[in-house]
Amino acid sequence: METKKKDIRALTKEQLRTFFVSNGDKAFRGNQVYEWLWQKSAHSFDEMTNISKATREMLEENFVINHIKVDQMQRSNDGTIKNAVRLHDDLVVESVLIPTQTRTTACVSSQVGCSLDCRFCATARLKRMRNLNPDEIYDQVVAIDNESRLYFDRPLSNIVFMGMGEPLMNYNNVIKAIDKITSKEGLAMSPRRITVSTSGVPKMIKKMADDEVRFKLAVSLHSAIDEVRTSIMPFNSTFPLADLRDALQYWYAKTKSRITYEYVVWQGINDTQKDVDALVEFCRFAPSKVNLIEYNPIDDGEFQQAPEKALKLYIDTLERNGITVTVRRSRGKDIDAACGQLANKQ
Repeated sequence: METKKKDIRALTKEQLRTFFVSNGDKAFRGNQVYEWLWQKSAHSFDEMTNISKATREMLEENFVINHIKVDQMQRSNDGTIKNAVRLHDDLVVESVLIPTQTRTTACVSSQVGCSLDCRFCATARLKRMRNLNPDEIYDQVVAIDNESRLYFDRPLSNIVFMGMGEPLMNYNNVIKAIDKITSKEGLAMSPRRITVSTSGVPKMIKKMADDEVRFKLAVSLHSAIDEVRTSIMPFNSTFPLADLRDALQYWYAKTKSRITYEYVVWQGINDTQKDVDALVEFCRFAPSKVNLIEYNPIDDGEFQQAPEKALKLYIDTLERNGITVTVRRSRGKDIDAACGQLANKQ
């Protein structure tokens, strides 16, 4: 019976060095292969041109490179690019390149489907099939960096973990991927250019603070009133706002890193003065800013974007209370690439 080959990118550099020594080769061969796998993002052993054919054949016998494949690429009228990314087991996730005049942002996925149940999000309607491995997250970033260089003549500048899945429910793999992305042996990106967005898992926010991570934190909040938040994000009954607030205070005390709250205003759900006042109070617990995000419908019409006067109410009240607020207009709506729309319609 054929034994299943191991994914070579699951090995550390040290394990690769040990593999070569135990097979009668020099340890530095492990360094060479590691560089091909990560810095050069080799898709096959044949690409490793400074390694002998016999050695490449030995690698082929023992390992696979479970590389992602961009199955389909869609381009929006506003320049946004959406990738349907096929994984080695034929499952598909989506990632997005968002260009502006000054930067290119990669929006990457961390799970196939999602562990949570936010009622306004298309991804939440897909059951969580599995977590992505660190290399699958890394590959999404490499693919978008290549597209950014090809279509916009500049490298990728920022990464947001706002694609499919809840990153903190795949914590270890997300952290390993970020370590590779920020390492000199990987993409050497600054951690300050990376934002991990969570729906709010208090225990894991505290763990991030204890782990002294250097990336930024965004919280998908949408209401600072428990009953309202639970009605649109049912898992809030398990992780109520008091626990989230406690975790965010802990995060700020440990990291001194300001929190971004992502917030959609919906008609008839969170568009009153009471909702705004609750948000202002929630923002007082730790230094923060608010991103008001345009809502992107997901077909059934249950959720409707609030009118401009409701947004103005939020903006005026937040600014009057000294809280930084920005309005984020969605990109890529015409190809279902905007916030909350990623659901593998293809």
